[in-house]
Amino acid sequence: MTSLYSAAARRTDSRPAVVPPVRPSGGSWPTVRLVRHLLPYWRRLLTAGLAAAGSELAAAALMATASWLITRAAQQPPLASVSLAIVAVRALALGRGALRYGDRLLGHDGVLRAVAGFRTRVYEALVPLAPAGTPAFRSGDLLTRLVDDVDAAQDLLLRILLPTAAAAAVCVAATATASMLLPEAGLVLGVLLFVAVLLVPTTVLAVARRTGRAQAALRAELAAHVVDLSEGAADLAAYGAQGRAAARARLAAARIARLERRRALTTSLASAVLMLFQGAALVAVVWSALGSHADGELPAVHLTVLAVLSLVAFEALAPLPAAAFRLAEVRARAGRLADLFDTPAPVVEPAAAVALVVDGPVGVHIRDLTVRHRTCDAPALDGLSLHLPAGQRTVLLGASGSGKSTLISALMRFVDYEGGSIEVAGRELRDCAGHEVRRVITGMTQDAHVFHATIRANLLLARPDAGDTELRDAARRARILEWIESLPDGFDTCLGPDGTEPSGGQRTRLLLARALLADPPVLVLDEPTEGLDPDAAADVLADILDATRNRTTLLVTHEREGLTGADQVVTIERGRVRAGAAGEGRAAGAPVDR
Repeated sequence: MTSLYSAAARRTDSRPAVVPPVRPSGGSWPTVRLVRHLLPYWRRLLTAGLAAAGSELAAAALMATASWLITRAAQQPPLASVSLAIVAVRALALGRGALRYGDRLLGHDGVLRAVAGFRTRVYEALVPLAPAGTPAFRSGDLLTRLVDDVDAAQDLLLRILLPTAAAAAVCVAATATASMLLPEAGLVLGVLLFVAVLLVPTTVLAVARRTGRAQAALRAELAAHVVDLSEGAADLAAYGAQGRAAARARLAAARIARLERRRALTTSLASAVLMLFQGAALVAVVWSALGSHADGELPAVHLTVLAVLSLVAFEALAPLPAAAFRLAEVRARAGRLADLFDTPAPVVEPAAAVALVVDGPVGVHIRDLTVRHRTCDAPALDGLSLHLPAGQRTVLLGASGSGKSTLISALMRFVDYEGGSIEVAGRELRDCAGHEVRRVITGMTQDAHVFHATIRANLLLARPDAGDTELRDAARRARILEWIESLPDGFDTCLGPDGTEPSGGQRTRLLLARALLADPPVLVLDEPTEGLDPDAAADVLADILDATRNRTTLLVTHEREGLTGADQVVTIERGRVRAGAAGEGRAAGAPVDR
């Protein structure tokens, strides 16, 4: 449920990273892992591969048969002697088109299904990292991994494996046919094909290996710069930093363009070398066959077929230089995805989770809680103890960096704690599954997101089965129903770009309505007044405390006005509850603990 309230992929400075920096991966092992992720679709992909190989074989056979037919027809034989070849040419021409259509249809169907399934697995691997683990990645880089890097699976299948399989089938068939017509010619053709494959694609791959990883990293860097420029335009303008930010993006784009030019030059040179091999093969095969033809052992029609086979075989190798470059890029992108899969989750789920059953109001007991972020030596929470009474509203005051948000993260099992305990309904939270904990303890986090969708859709994220009455009740308790009803389309009003843009206070109340609609046993609200002016913040806090009456609530804020409706006010300093403040009950209207 918390993923509904958090923009998990956004980098926030308020929550330190809790995972080690991502290390680049290389070699073939990530590519093998990528292939293993695609194995569930092997039947569709194998069918597409057979269709691709069949299409190329039909094209080669068409060229060879047509050349035999033209040469034989020049000898003016009886029509019956060439009728089979005529039928074969027609059948191969039709079959080539049908197989090419099947190759495209089956190939893209299988690949798109495989990529969609693989993208889902990448997203599933990302979910346990959010939100505490995602700051290890820049948001633009994370988006690149989820979109562009996952598309590497598509390139691996369509632009590498299928063309390579088709080329291998044509080369084997051409060499075998040439050997049947004249063993010497088949040997020459086979040797030249082997040398060309060994020399050209492997050389291109060696060159591309040095640039593939750099290009993948640069594309991710450019995406991060673009996100910074678009999402942080206002801040960059305020500090006069647009020029420097744009310069960094232009530099990354220029480096990518330089690598692309190097790639185009290398691919062109490789294609030229293959053409030289093709010409050499034509001359060598014909030269090896001239002696047999002069002795009358090799008919003229067979000599023509051998010449055409040498051309057709090397035509099938034409996609391999580009495929070699693609392979280097796929290796780099697969390595980045492997880093994502291998990034440890901030919280390890228990091997045998205990059920967390809550019936009615429930209290929370926090004892000697210690949380240490991996990037910091000092603990963010150092022996903190706190009791949240059932059905009461507890306000947690503290300056920025005092540990308030870390406590929320620990309660919602976004971060683990190295010492102490958190008990809810007699259960230690460490022994419960994370989704069970967040079913009981959830609410409004600092990075809660209002999506570009209707008000109704934003609210229904909390409870998809809620009816209009429940939506109106949640909006009324959040003091936003009047504003919603004043809009022309009411709950069906679209929010965001080209739609209604809520103010800061309206956005906060909308998020509060979503949290209230979720109706968790323990409601947590993390800095709900951030960004509001003091008067608006005081009004929002007063409305929140009124809306959460008789509900176990933890309200985290640094504001000290508008708290007269709180049942308990606690101050946190340097990761600890201030002496004399823990668990102090307070009647409504009593002085706030300072």
